[in-house]
Amino acid sequence: MGLMNYLRNRAGVVIIVFIGFAIFAFLLGDVISYGTPFWARHQNQVGSINGEAIDINEFNAQVEQTSEMFRQQMGGGTLNPQMRSWAVQQVWGQYLNRELLKSEVERIGLSVGKTELNDLVQGDNPSMQIQQAFRDPQTGQFDRGQLTGFISQVGALPQGHEAHGQWEALLQSVIDERLSTKYTNLINNSIYITSLEATAEYTNRNKLANFEYVLLDYDSVPDSAVTITEQDYKDYYNENKGVFKNPEETRSLAFVVFDASPTAQDTAAVRTAIEELKAQLSETTTDSLFAAVNSDTKYPFIFRKQGEFSPALDTLLFNVPVGTTVGPVLANGRFEIGKVVETKVGPDSVKASHILLNPAAEGGMDRAKAKADSIKGLIENGENFAALAIQFSTDEGSKINGGDLGTFGRGMMIPAFENAAFDAKRGDVVVVTTQFGIHIIKVEDQIGSSRVVKAAIVDKQITSGKETTSAAYAKASEFFGAANQNNFQETAAQQGLSVLKAEDVTAMETMLMGTEVPRELVRWAFDADRNEVTDRIYETDDKFIVAQLTGIRKKGQLPLEAVKSEIEGVVRSRVKGKKLIAQAQEASNGANSLAQIAQKLGKSPTLAENIVFSNPVIPGVAQENAVVGTVFGLQPKQPSKPIRGSQGVYVVEVTGFVNPEAPADLDAQKRQLMQSLAQRTWSLVFRALQDQAKIVDNRAQFF
Repeated sequence: MGLMNYLRNRAGVVIIVFIGFAIFAFLLGDVISYGTPFWARHQNQVGSINGEAIDINEFNAQVEQTSEMFRQQMGGGTLNPQMRSWAVQQVWGQYLNRELLKSEVERIGLSVGKTELNDLVQGDNPSMQIQQAFRDPQTGQFDRGQLTGFISQVGALPQGHEAHGQWEALLQSVIDERLSTKYTNLINNSIYITSLEATAEYTNRNKLANFEYVLLDYDSVPDSAVTITEQDYKDYYNENKGVFKNPEETRSLAFVVFDASPTAQDTAAVRTAIEELKAQLSETTTDSLFAAVNSDTKYPFIFRKQGEFSPALDTLLFNVPVGTTVGPVLANGRFEIGKVVETKVGPDSVKASHILLNPAAEGGMDRAKAKADSIKGLIENGENFAALAIQFSTDEGSKINGGDLGTFGRGMMIPAFENAAFDAKRGDVVVVTTQFGIHIIKVEDQIGSSRVVKAAIVDKQITSGKETTSAAYAKASEFFGAANQNNFQETAAQQGLSVLKAEDVTAMETMLMGTEVPRELVRWAFDADRNEVTDRIYETDDKFIVAQLTGIRKKGQLPLEAVKSEIEGVVRSRVKGKKLIAQAQEASNGANSLAQIAQKLGKSPTLAENIVFSNPVIPGVAQENAVVGTVFGLQPKQPSKPIRGSQGVYVVEVTGFVNPEAPADLDAQKRQLMQSLAQRTWSLVFRALQDQAKIVDNRAQFF
């Protein structure tokens, strides 16, 4: 009884303690479950769009694919950080497009029914994706029989077979494309242009105004003659508040760059080194191995046609006999030498299909080769290559197309694969082993014929020597040791250094004022406090950088204090404008013409001719929207009130208008405006959807 009475008396305390313990346990469980939830819960997420998380592994795989596409478009080589950043931005944009469209399609209830999907796949006019996936390798045309055969084969395969997944992925892509088309058509069908709008647009582009003006330039008033008050700033800020919305968080930096670019002595040293390598390359009998070991760039040891080497080296290689070593030549900041190993006449490009076998999955290399030989035999005996590719190939990218690789030129495939495809004849089926596995290649066609050269290429990048790098680093260290948040500018001036300034730096930036900077520096800027100096000297290939964070701009509406320095010039002009407007008004009192006003101001009227409303530029002055807009609202021979423009205060007087003839075809005018508006529709809709979406962007943590 004693215990029960105690519990009754202390029930409130017990319950509170129990609830407190439960909350603590819940939070502790959250920490254990998710791992540091306060800053690392989303450590594997690049971001999220309307609640849909984007996994870093999936995102990075697409970035790598896009980067490789960029690299091939640039002719190979290493992508610079700027190109890598573009790849990241492009993939992010694709995710945004897909997820924003998905949310909108679901919201308004758009769908693709079974009958509609069947028509998109097997109807009279299938989706272009279907047509491209099932085209005849010989003709390049859509092969309906190949599609039907594939569907039958997939239907006969057991559930869970990878071909089912590939088919479902293709169908989903067709559905997504159809939904996008429906949504775009829905938006475009809501656009219309009235006859009044078409007529107004035509008039704005064709009605001519001739007028005279007197300009009182802001520069005619000395800066010392005006005083800017806090109210002047507030008035301008409040009138233009919408302009000062920051779409994303940014930083401002002051930074000093210490150049460690190669000197003439460094260039001479690299040339001496490449000359020594040239002598060795001329003597060696293992050309490809020598090039692979000694070259900065690992060029593939393959045949190339003229125009595929660097220009200077290209000219030399195609004009010397086999065994000759040429160079060095200077190309893109590097010295190159080359030795002609072999030359012949061969095709320019090849159209081929392949089946890829994975030796590990086949139980070893010997079994994989035996299986490849068996498949080759089946093909040579008339079996359908596309069907065998769908059944056996492990290349996910090509098997959906029956192994079709399309047409490719030299340098687009790995050397072993390329040599096999280009050395075979049209119609041949060959087996070749590469680092990806065992390929059964069918050469569908060979196009063109040119002389080609196989050459061992060795290059050496012109880089800074130790002496150059050490001297630049010593200067950077001296500045870094002396500078702090209170004396950054003064220390730079004392040491004779130039301070550069970068405004509105975004979290994904790779360049500051045209200077390539490491991503770590930008990440530091987004973690630092205002006026803080970098925690270390940041390095690129040929530069050392020390920076100070000078400003932080949060996303959203910027306060007046954040933009005060930016608007100071225009606010000063507005204050000057008040004085000039008063002068113009005084001169206008009792005046009946612009000539009289000009005389009082000690000015002469200037004539502006053939001005149109849609292009509000006063020749020789500037774009003056307010002035030209006022002109088209005036009656001739009547001087205007003073107008505050971008360059000064104007008084204008229309001398006459030239009205255009009525449009010959108003419907054509309307169609033109509709087309123009339709071209901008998706970008406008996308911007609106993006503004309304819940977007979390963590890219800066990973890239």
